Amino acid sequence: MTHPGSAQLSGRTILFAQPSSELYGSDRVLLESVEAVLHAGARAVVALPQHGPLEAALTAAGATVEICATPVLTKSGLSARGMLALLSTGARGFRAGRSLLSRVRPDAVYVNTVTIPLWIGLARLAGIPVLAHIHEAEGSAARPIALALNFPLSFATRLIANSEYSVSVLAQSFPRLARRTSVVYNGVPGPGSPRSARESLDGGLRILFVGRLSRRKGALVAVEALGALRDRGIAASLDIVGAPVPGVHDYENELGARIRELGLVDHVQLRGFRSDIWPSLENADVAVVPSLLDEPFGNTAVEALLAARPVVVSDTSGLREAAGEYLSSRSVTPGDPQALAEALAAIGREWESVRVDASLDRLRAEQKHSPAEYRGTIALLVSEIAAAPGAIRPRPTALPDAQLTTNKV
Repeated sequence: MTHPGSAQLSGRTILFAQPSSELYGSDRVLLESVEAVLHAGARAVVALPQHGPLEAALTAAGATVEICATPVLTKSGLSARGMLALLSTGARGFRAGRSLLSRVRPDAVYVNTVTIPLWIGLARLAGIPVLAHIHEAEGSAARPIALALNFPLSFATRLIANSEYSVSVLAQSFPRLARRTSVVYNGVPGPGSPRSARESLDGGLRILFVGRLSRRKGALVAVEALGALRDRGIAASLDIVGAPVPGVHDYENELGARIRELGLVDHVQLRGFRSDIWPSLENADVAVVPSLLDEPFGNTAVEALLAARPVVVSDTSGLREAAGEYLSSRSVTPGDPQALAEALAAIGREWESVRVDASLDRLRAEQKHSPAEYRGTIALLVSEIAAAPGAIRPRPTALPDAQLTTNKV
């Protein structure tokens, strides 16, 4: 599907700034955004802070990758010690970013997430329009932290967010910014040839957790829930696909220790990070997303639905928005292993109907998170701000309702 604004990107250069080089949620969405402008005829240059698996994926898509020092804002980085480190990396990032802008001479800069505000400042100082893509929704963050993280968005030319929930959190600190932020639901590519879940749960329920091994993602809750299921005499196993932040293994070690304490060594497999999650989903009966804290959205939940697998998510924040409308999804209290175990047991009891619901949900998820629709929308938005300097920029064009909504906060 070709959108009317996409042709305006022919011959343009778009610079993307990204805070990480992995292949988790926002990294994968960035890849889709890059492919959007490439398909629309633009040249895409992506600034990454370090080498990583995202680099190879971007290069394979046809983008040019530049490794560029970039200070990344975190809540811990807003402490006194963190600010000192931020100033040091900020000085290097300022020089490196300014040099890259001078060499690339982009028509627009696409800043992915609120954690790299330096790129907004550098681009605007150079007179280059900026599209800022909001992936964060720290509803529980203290007001000073929320103000510090979101204030740089004031200088962006255009704002988009991945969920209504993200916009509602932005409204708590900057109502005006929220009112001019549009929601663009993530485009999520599904498996090439999705297969329905197996007809019979012979051998027990196969549970899958996909995500970063960190406390907020709740892998330990999934382990505890598995223990609760087995205590009830329900046969089940758990695959954990994901890895910790490089160099930070405390939670991973805690997870391994708890698996041993509960006697689950033979029933839990730690698979590590996998860039291709579809084989894991195909082998699973049900996916779990037991996050403990606010999530702006839930790409892992959508991926499970696209694979025609039921999913159990924490009843919170953007996860409600991602999975709440589907027949085969279930929501449970965050941090409650017993509630998660009961939801999984219920799915096992109702397997025949849940399996059918999951197949129907796949079709709905494919429509809502169509990569083609997402790419067309992103290309159109970028083309609207990437007019030549001094030219009259095109007026905003009506966008497809299925993909984008203008928030009325």
